[in-house]
Amino acid sequence: MDDQALTFGFSTCPNDTFAFHALVHRLVPGPRVAPVMDDIEALNLRAERGAAEVTKVSIAAYGRLRDRYALLRAGGAAGFGVGPVIVARSAREVGGRIAIPGERTTAALLLRLLGRFDTVPMRFDQIEDAVLRGEVDCGLLIHEGRFTYEGKGLTLLADLGTVWEARMQCPLPLAAIAIRRDLAAALAPAMDRALRASVEYAFAHPDASRDYVAAHAREMDAGVVARHISLYVNDYTRALDDRAVRRMIAWAEAEGLFTPGDPALPIFA
Repeated sequence: MDDQALTFGFSTCPNDTFAFHALVHRLVPGPRVAPVMDDIEALNLRAERGAAEVTKVSIAAYGRLRDRYALLRAGGAAGFGVGPVIVARSAREVGGRIAIPGERTTAALLLRLLGRFDTVPMRFDQIEDAVLRGEVDCGLLIHEGRFTYEGKGLTLLADLGTVWEARMQCPLPLAAIAIRRDLAAALAPAMDRALRASVEYAFAHPDASRDYVAAHAREMDAGVVARHISLYVNDYTRALDDRAVRRMIAWAEAEGLFTPGDPALPIFA
């Protein structure tokens, strides 16, 4: 196999740096990768341009990417109790201007479980402060925001993961690793094995990635980082739930969020 590094997009969040540390640092066998780290909406947009070779993407965004990308089963983010939360400065109805972490994110799609709202896209790490300053009425939080909002004096209005689980009766699929279809035949099996091996290494050696995680984490509190990892890195990071992924993609299509790609193209590589 050619040893030229594949560009590999993932976030700076602790769950990703924890799970992919071993792959990036060649502690497990597999293709050599060159990290491209950014927030999930930026990764979605990069994939839409076809600029990513292997990248994490929101499940809700996958319909826009289906003609160019196939999903891998390992390395994703899914589970029970992992959903985005809606917060405000005080108890109120969900509504008004709601900050969202990007229009293509799974969080933005999940907001539609409650209705249609006036949304204000911004980087996920700016949302709490925007709510606190009164620039928006509510904020849709992902990643570590789930663990920090209460300490900042914000009030929980709704947990969209709970709403999803009750309505869909399956785990919530947030994101997956996608590989460009022109690379999939040659590289998808090896990449999937490498991702799974990296996750297994992380579970077996939880302290090995500590410095790498800390170097990229936006929230430096060690307790928050530990809770973040323990929630979002789980059995579904080893292998996504096929039914849940297909349900999310079908729902996004039904919501009219994209023009359906070629249905003959398989979702998974």
